[in-house]
Amino acid sequence: MPAPRGADYNPAMLSHIDDANQPTMVDVSGKAVTARSAHAQAKVLLPDVVRQGLDAGELHSPKGPVFQTAIIAGTMAAKKTAELIPFCHPLGLDGCRITIAMDAQGHAVIDCVVRVEHRTGVEMEALTGATVAALTVYDMCKALSHDMVITEVRLIAKTGGKSDIGAPPAPHA
Repeated sequence: MPAPRGADYNPAMLSHIDDANQPTMVDVSGKAVTARSAHAQAKVLLPDVVRQGLDAGELHSPKGPVFQTAIIAGTMAAKKTAELIPFCHPLGLDGCRITIAMDAQGHAVIDCVVRVEHRTGVEMEALTGATVAALTVYDMCKALSHDMVITEVRLIAKTGGKSDIGAPPAPHA
């Protein structure tokens, strides 16, 4: 039995479903190449025992410098998004910048800004980069505590293509 659908459901709104209701990769060959960017964010809620490892804005764990390693892992993941997410187009990214900062509550806020000149956007690459960076923070600190929570993974902004969402990302990516 098919799942119930709301009154606003329209299969034509789903870009990865074709006219025969089958999954498909979007054909972007007819689109213009434009500058595109996306900014995604993830937060890692850190318990006190993990925050105690902070030194000059960096966490040090038995596995090494946590934030530096997470930045590298997130960047590598953003570049491999098409290998992880079905129907994502492989993209040669023009820029990927990941920053990690502590918020007022002592939690790690991860921002990933990705840029490309292409026929398709980079939202999934930015979301993947932020998420894998957050997972890396978790992995590197789990010896101290398993009470970390990865939360608020979200798209902050995107530019280029059919529509812009949110504020444009900073120009440094």
